[in-house]
Parts: sequence; C-alpha cells; structure tokens
Amino acid sequence: MSAPCQQPATPPAASVPPLPPPPAIRRPAVDWRIRFAVLSLIWGFSFLLIKVGTEGYAPFQVTLGRLLAGTAVLAVAMAMRRERLPRSARTWGHITVAAFFLNALPFSLFSYAELTIPSTLAGICNATSPLWGMALSVVALSEDRPTRRRVAGLGVGFLGVLTVLGAWQGFSGVDLPGTGMALLASFSYAVGWIYVRRTLAGTGSSTLTLTGSQLFVGTLQLAVVTPVFTSAPDTFPLLPTLSVLALGALGTGLAVLLQYGLVQEVGPTTGQMVTYFIPVIATAAGVTLLGEQLTWNTPVGAVIVLAGAALTQSRPSAPARKPAPGEAPRSGEGRRRLSRT
Repeated sequence: MSAPCQQPATPPAASVPPLPPPPAIRRPAVDWRIRFAVLSLIWGFSFLLIKVGTEGYAPFQVTLGRLLAGTAVLAVAMAMRRERLPRSARTWGHITVAAFFLNALPFSLFSYAELTIPSTLAGICNATSPLWGMALSVVALSEDRPTRRRVAGLGVGFLGVLTVLGAWQGFSGVDLPGTGMALLASFSYAVGWIYVRRTLAGTGSSTLTLTGSQLFVGTLQLAVVTPVFTSAPDTFPLLPTLSVLALGALGTGLAVLLQYGLVQEVGPTTGQMVTYFIPVIATAAGVTLLGEQLTWNTPVGAVIVLAGAALTQSRPSAPARKPAPGEAPRSGEGRRRLSRT
C-alpha cells in the first residue's frame, strides 16, 4: 500500500481547493491463504456431505437441494453487488448447456455414485478432471497444444487411476458402476469448462453473473427431472437435511464466492491449486468421520493422480526477450549468452 500524501507545511491559497486524499486500496479483511484453506476444506468435505445427504434423500433430491441453496447464496451476492442478468438469448442458451455439464449432470452423478462407493473414492475421482480436460483440449482447443510434459502427465494420471482401482487385482472389491459414474462426473466438468471457455468468455458479463445464472438454470433443470424419478420425501431427517443445506450454501454458494475472490487477488494459477487439496481432505474426512476403509493403493494412487494432474497444468516458460539493437542486455541475459560461446 502506498504511503499517504503529506500535507503541505503552509495552507494552500484560498482560490485553490486542497486536493482530496488518494483513495485507499481496499484489501480483504481475511488473508488469501486463510480463504484458500477454507475453500479447500469446504470442497474437501463436500463428498462427505453428499454421502450423509443420500442417507436421507434420493440422489436427485440431494442435487436439487444443493442447487437451491447455492443459487440463493449467489442471488444475494448478485443483489448486493447490483449485478445484472445477461440479456442475450444466445448467452442464456450457452448458460443452459453449461449448467447441464457443470452442475446438473455431475452433481447428480456424484450423488448416485456415493450410494455404492465411499466418499474417499469419489473425492479422488474428482481429481481426474484436469486429466480429462487435458485430453479434451487436444481435440477442442486448437490453441492449447500439448507438450511432452503434459502428455506424460496424462499418462501418469491415468496410471494413478488404475492404482486406485487396483487394476492388477482385476478391480476386485471395487463397485465399477459407482466408480464409473464418479469418473463420468469428473469428465462432465472438463466438457463444461471447455464449453464455457469457447462460448461464454467474451459475453461481457462478470464471472459472478454467469455462475449465478448457471446455478439458477441448473436448479430449473433438476426441478423438472426430480419429480419424474422420485417421490416427495415423507420425512426430513435432521442430519441429511443439514448436510444438503451445507453442501449447497457452503460447497456451491460460498465456495464460488471464495474462489471468485481468490482468482481476482492471486490469479487463476494459484486459485486452481485448491484442486490438489480436495482429495486429501475428502480422504481424511471419510476415514475419520465416516469410518471408511482405506487400503494402501488408494492414497498411493491418489498421489500419482495428483502428480499427473499437476503435470498436465504445467505451461512452458516464456522465451527470454532479445534486446533491441543498441540496448544493453538485462541482468543474466549477457551471462547466459557468454556461457554458450
């Protein structure tokens, strides 16, 4: 923060009004590292909350409740910031597709998956999203060509998936339909991210507006589907109800606001690193609070998955700028050229 302006020793002339002090730079009240840790905990515990929610409600009902609570939080935030909804019908069409792939479909798949698989495994499957994104970007994003390191990361990551599933044992003890739904949910996230990048990047609407609108449309989608496949609950058990509300208000609403602020303050590279903490927290929560069993290959495979995901997100360093004719080389550039002669 810049130092405040010093007042002159003598008062200014009466005909010249004093200059107003420079506006203070607003800093968040809470350090970004603390908010980063809170975001990691919220998203890490989301898989435990899904598990508890499905003990009292059908998977579609868990997803609908989650979206309702999350939409309410973002609606309040948008109202406080006086954000305007998109006006273009084309934009709303793209938002509808994004809501399906980023909210309605993956949220429902994770809820159904956790009927038969532990929350720890669901959290690890979620960590494969960067791997799917890397594989899809080769086809869908011509400007995002893979490097050898990123391709190696893709191979390492899927080797980690096979380790988690115990492929050498013939996948014995693994519920393949449930695991497949969790992996499909992670794949759906990758499809949605690429779709948003191609269609909604230049609309002029803020990230908060697009996300809030997306959650609203996802809520409508689940409101149509849920009555068709489920019946209204007879009771509202306390713990599952609280879990669904926390999953939506915290994991879908507050978490989006935290991530939105982190990306603005420290950039998307640091902001997306939260992905690597989610499976660790999900595993710890599932084992300690739900008593889920953990064999050696699950944490080992998770580490391999995260290593592969980190490699797929790496970018080549920018080449050193050549000095203009007559310009002295920057510090270090001259030494590097001399070392090569």
